Amino acid sequence: MWEKLKKLAIQAFKFGIVGVISTIIDFGLLYLFTEAFGIYYMVSAAASFIISLVFNYIASMKFVFHGKKDVSKKKEFLVFAVLSICGLIINELLLKACTDRIGMHYMLGKVCATVVVMIWNFVTRKLFIEDHSQ
Repeated sequence: MWEKLKKLAIQAFKFGIVGVISTIIDFGLLYLFTEAFGIYYMVSAAASFIISLVFNYIASMKFVFHGKKDVSKKKEFLVFAVLSICGLIINELLLKACTDRIGMHYMLGKVCATVVVMIWNFVTRKLFIEDHSQ
């Protein structure tokens, strides 16, 4: 049992590192697109999320999760993308609510949305993408 907990802790740590880098990409591009290029923050948020998602998929599958051996990379990415689109929807809804309803600055709203989506991502990827036979 301790070995499984240790393995889960190491995996969560690696997920955190990939997540921090993805978040820097996401937040950096959100700020750049919105402030430097004058793009509406909701459009910027979707674009930055998708770009960071591509990095996150590559890094997650290389360093964090081990895909199922009997599933093609194409199908694996499709599942990852569907789960991530759900994450994007959660992200956009929470960002909109925090910014327009509560009155937060869009970057602070993004922090709130990111925390929720991070939990969604870890749990769903662990359940639907990872090979549990290892």
